[in-house]
Amino acid sequence: MPKEPIRLDARVTLAHGNGGRLMRELIDGIFAKELGNLDTQVDAARLPLETSESDWLITTDGFTVEPLEFPGGDIGSLAVHGTVNDLAVSGATPRYLSLNVFIEEGLEMAVLVRISHSIAQTCESCGVQILAGDTKVVRRGQGGGLYLATTGIGQRRQGIELGLGQIQPGDRLVVSGTVGDHGTAVILAREHFGLSGNLQSDAASVVPVTEVLLEYPGLRFMRDPTRGGLATVAHDIASTTGTTVRLLEEQIPVRNEVRGVCEILGYDPYYLASEGRVVAVLSPEAAELAVADLQQRGFRDAAVIGVIESGTTRVILQTRLGGERILPELEDDPLPRIC
Repeated sequence: MPKEPIRLDARVTLAHGNGGRLMRELIDGIFAKELGNLDTQVDAARLPLETSESDWLITTDGFTVEPLEFPGGDIGSLAVHGTVNDLAVSGATPRYLSLNVFIEEGLEMAVLVRISHSIAQTCESCGVQILAGDTKVVRRGQGGGLYLATTGIGQRRQGIELGLGQIQPGDRLVVSGTVGDHGTAVILAREHFGLSGNLQSDAASVVPVTEVLLEYPGLRFMRDPTRGGLATVAHDIASTTGTTVRLLEEQIPVRNEVRGVCEILGYDPYYLASEGRVVAVLSPEAAELAVADLQQRGFRDAAVIGVIESGTTRVILQTRLGGERILPELEDDPLPRIC
């Protein structure tokens, strides 16, 4: 179907940043259209460098989370992990980062020191270096305390071919762990709803996961389910490949704490962000082997959670009771300033 043109009399809403349909239309209808050579289907793009044994990939990202510090992380560790993970799910080993810092007037120096220390520690644990950066300060009331923007460069051995175009009917969806942890942890940290709990964000490097998956020739595609969560990754697959993505509710790992918060507040865990998980598509014969391998290496909640089917472009949740529920594309932003 032809895409609707961007209405010039419309205005940007928070939903344009949620990772769903409106965000995709914004990126494709304005930035990709005007810039021409922007590939909007990849997490990291190949740099056109002459290399003999490897490719160099580049990615860029922005981070705006409220609160700046949350159980299991902060905006600093989130920025490093998010950038590293976009390279990792593209098959690369992360090497170098740049960091841009946008500080709102009035931010406490103690907060800035803690977050900077967190950035340094996370870079060390991920094996990456920050080589360049920039700092800007905006007037009080014109920012969210602190925004970060990063660029990452990674090295990928030649011969790795991953992407939405590699996916075939019959392939299986795999997730490396429980979904919705980050989104739920941030909900609890905001204390807007009178809820509390011990749940922590799943924010972490996914390099240990991607290194395992890259050992399997049947690997087709990987992505980290951040904004818009698992359901939005499934919609990206369905819309690009023209297939039906069938998710198996019984197989999708969701913590009881996440389910409880979602039931109380009316959220759907499949749309909530995960910051340390991988959703992958593998051939049927590779999927079960890869999951068993991940579980043996400590990723106990890894599971095969769905299948790619020929048919209408849509995402179906096959429920525990044997029924079916259509999962629509994300429209309104259920949780702004999440990552």
